[in-house]
Amino acid sequence: MTTSIEPTAGDFATDLAALRQDVARLAATMSELLRNQTRAAGHRVFEVVGDARDMLSGTAANAQNHVGAARDALEARAGRHPLTMTLVALGVGLSLGLLSRRRD
Repeated sequence: MTTSIEPTAGDFATDLAALRQDVARLAATMSELLRNQTRAAGHRVFEVVGDARDMLSGTAANAQNHVGAARDALEARAGRHPLTMTLVALGVGLSLGLLSRRRD
C-alpha cells in the first residue's frame, strides 16, 4: 500500500512546484500589465493637461483681445462724448456706493 501513496506524493510535489511557477509567471505578467497601464494613463493625463493648457492659453489671448477692443472703443466714445461719459461714470459710482453701503 505504501508504494501507491509515494508516487501520488511525488506527483503532488511536482504539481505544487508547477503551480508555484505558474503563480510567479502570473504575478510577473500582472506586474507588467499594471506598469504598462500606468504608463499609458500617465501619457493620457499629460496629453489632456497639454490640450487644456493650449485651450486656456488661446482663450486667455482671445479674452485679452476682446478687452483691448472694448477699451479702445470706450476710449474713442469718451473722446467723442466726454460729458456723457463723465455722467455715466458718476451714475455708476453712485449706484455702486448705494449698493455697498451698510444697512442697519
